[in-house]
Amino acid sequence: MLCLAPHVQRFITAQPWFAGLPATMQERVRAEVFEESGDKGEVMMPAGSAVQGWHAVLSGLVMLQSPASRGRSSAFIGVPDGEWFGEGSAMKPEPRRYHVVALRPTRLMCLPLPVFAALRESSLAFNQFLVLHLNMRLGQAMSIIEAGRTQTTEHRVALYLSRLFWPSTRRLNLTQDELGQLVGLSRQTVNRVLRSLEGMGIVSLDFGKVAIVDDDALGAYLAATAAA
Repeated sequence: MLCLAPHVQRFITAQPWFAGLPATMQERVRAEVFEESGDKGEVMMPAGSAVQGWHAVLSGLVMLQSPASRGRSSAFIGVPDGEWFGEGSAMKPEPRRYHVVALRPTRLMCLPLPVFAALRESSLAFNQFLVLHLNMRLGQAMSIIEAGRTQTTEHRVALYLSRLFWPSTRRLNLTQDELGQLVGLSRQTVNRVLRSLEGMGIVSLDFGKVAIVDDDALGAYLAATAAA
């Protein structure tokens, strides 16, 4: 049996669908998952490349980014450590439609397509987890589309700080440069909005990192800045 690195073993066994798998499937998952690593700024998976499986961020941060059109590219979402991404790509027989870019040194884990398909065919718990994850991604996508078309700069920055995008932590290990790349705004614009939010007691800033100190106030701010 392949000996997994301890951090990969911990991640796999912590998944809510893993414990209920038959022993043979647990061993197959352990034997076939693999790691990939990327440096800051590296396109770890380019658009148009073959999809290898479903991926999770073990450490670091990746940005899902559309290919450049008319000289401009746009970010879709940031995926921090502990989260999965690429389930839509893993379910479709087509090349990847977006770049996966490391915003900082990053390590990924891949659940290969054959194992992903076998779990979908045999595990109710896996499918339930997958549906919840897809529903979260749909909510994020719809919010991004709405914000990009109708909302102010201030609202867009605040939205990317909300629990919709960071459900598991309120102390974001996120620099202003990284936030700017995700929102599609300059660092200067992001800094202006964050300083305003800091003045209202909604966030705190420490060496470029952002922490949410009042979630209720952030929600109220989003409601107040939403376009009518």
